[in-house]
Amino acid sequence: MARFAQNRSLSFEAAVAHCEVFVLRHLASLEMDGHHQKQKNKYSIIVPTYNERLNIGLIVYLIFKHLGPDGTQDVVKQLQQVYGEDRILLRARPRKLGLGTAYIHGMKHASGNFVVIMDADLSHHPKYLPSFIRKQSETGADIVTGTRYVKGGGVHGWNLMRKLTSRGANVLAQTLLWPGVSDLTGSFRLYRKSVLEDIISCCVSKGYVFQMEMIVRASRKGYHIEEVPITFVDRVFGSSKLGGSEIVEYLKGLAYLLVTT
Repeated sequence: MARFAQNRSLSFEAAVAHCEVFVLRHLASLEMDGHHQKQKNKYSIIVPTYNERLNIGLIVYLIFKHLGPDGTQDVVKQLQQVYGEDRILLRARPRKLGLGTAYIHGMKHASGNFVVIMDADLSHHPKYLPSFIRKQSETGADIVTGTRYVKGGGVHGWNLMRKLTSRGANVLAQTLLWPGVSDLTGSFRLYRKSVLEDIISCCVSKGYVFQMEMIVRASRKGYHIEEVPITFVDRVFGSSKLGGSEIVEYLKGLAYLLVTT
């Protein structure tokens, strides 16, 4: 990290959106200024979460730890006391409205020209963020996506059935859609903000298939996509939101993309 941070001026800001109807809906955005070859970039990190009270504190701490100097609603307010209210903001949403609208809501508060999307359940470790930023700087990519399915990537903590389900979903999508990326169902990505805005405006899917639609449409539009190997670690706290209904929606979404892209 010392090598990455050398000759860079770093500042951070985070925004968290929530809803308060027996469940909590958070959306965190952290921004970093960086200098590379006399070009100033700002990186906003959007972290959609749902019932992640036990994880939100640690994920914010790790983001600050790996991208700069060290740093559910009550937890975020405590984090504001640590990092400052000017760096972690609360923005309310009326209820749970879906993953796609969470990203759109997050972009309203993200002022960076690059946006990182990652999960809050610690399955996407912030230690990979410097690699994402470095890859984009070196290649000029419009999108850098984390992948579990190339050399150096992997999964830790899943049982055999979960691994087969994920792998099967990717193989099926690869066979039918040919998107040019190895991990269609992953959601740990860095986007050029203008590209993310363009892609989201074309997407109609909701839930977990939204990630697949975004990367497929980006490929069809000819955007430059690069990959970074990551190790996906199963959540320690809380429970997975992936269930039978999400699998059915994935199959419907796959069929829709096959017909429309």
